[in-house]
Amino acid sequence: MAWKKALGMVGAAAMALSLAACGGANTGASTQKAGGNTEAALTVWSPQEDAQWLADQEKAFEKAHPEYKITWKNDVVSEGDAAKTVQQDPKAAADVYMFANDQLGTLVSIGAIGQLGENEAKQVTDQNDENIVKSVTGTDGKLYGVPFTGNTWFMYYNKAKVSDADAKSFDAMLAKAKVSFPLSNSWYVGAFYPKGADLTFFGDGTQADAGIKMDTAKAAEVTKYLAGVAANPNFVNDDKGSGLAGLKSGAVDVVFSGTWDAKNAQEALGANYAAATLPMFTVNGAQAQMQAFAGSKAIAYNPNSKNTKVAAQFAAFLGSKDAQKSHYDVRGIVPTDKSLAGSVKADDLAAKAQLETIAKNSVVQPTIAAMNNWWTPTEALGKGLVNKEVTAANAAEKTKAWIDGLAQAAK
Repeated sequence: MAWKKALGMVGAAAMALSLAACGGANTGASTQKAGGNTEAALTVWSPQEDAQWLADQEKAFEKAHPEYKITWKNDVVSEGDAAKTVQQDPKAAADVYMFANDQLGTLVSIGAIGQLGENEAKQVTDQNDENIVKSVTGTDGKLYGVPFTGNTWFMYYNKAKVSDADAKSFDAMLAKAKVSFPLSNSWYVGAFYPKGADLTFFGDGTQADAGIKMDTAKAAEVTKYLAGVAANPNFVNDDKGSGLAGLKSGAVDVVFSGTWDAKNAQEALGANYAAATLPMFTVNGAQAQMQAFAGSKAIAYNPNSKNTKVAAQFAAFLGSKDAQKSHYDVRGIVPTDKSLAGSVKADDLAAKAQLETIAKNSVVQPTIAAMNNWWTPTEALGKGLVNKEVTAANAAEKTKAWIDGLAQAAK
């Protein structure tokens, strides 16, 4: 639901082009030529903005694999649109495509994403932090897809109003600056409950029967805290981009968003631009760390491809260290490869904030269908806070109703 803010969407014309090309995605099985080269046809889907980077990687793959003679066909399908496009006809979809990891459950269920082989799986576990690996792990414990960038949110702030020390505390910022936060958005408001109320999602994230669990009494205290936040005159609810607009006009000093807003935040703040991971907050006299939902964007190969070996190798190649480094250099796509952390530019504060948030202050967003039970009840709680319907006085009652709503939605 809320991930679509981060993922972006291609235009209708581009989608039509992609779908028209689906029928030819798997034409031409691999054939062995007399000279020893293997001929293969591969269709690859990627966002429009990746056209040059993808073409460069295809040339690099050919150079690394002279044993293949590949006919390439590239079409435009964004990571956010992958699942809904693939599921129209998995057997005719692209051989290799990019996807947002919250689509993993759907792609596995329709048999449209290939399990990584031993070498590719080792590449993923060697390259990435635990949360990124979890983001492409299926309910069977197997890996699907090769991550190439993370997907989460963090904080941008005006350093003329908020010091680096203040930025470590939500409460310190709220005491002296205008803080905009998407409290009515269920992708954001849950950030206060994992550490504040022992919130967990489906055991290890893949066990639907384990449900969404939290300590009811602690959760009530967090809700009470958030009611206080909503009532604070320095708080501004961020809805439909109002936070970023306020940052630009000077009406807001702090916003919470992701790398997709880095350029806009930098333009809005100019010399006072700063970005950092999530702060801590004080609930019932104790410090707790905010935890954002996190995931990844990854490259998959289609097990229905007539060229699965080549497709799987190319998917791994697109997520390799060198390809991620090139992706960052060409488009500013922040790598997940741990060894590239030092390659991030010193002044790329958003990239550093994203890497730190995923590594230290995040919860992997589950990809199983049961996660759909989270969004609507939690949005209702957030809107209740913003509308002052949830108050410090009724926080326990409203929290219980929210938790009961989560349980009811799961039935």
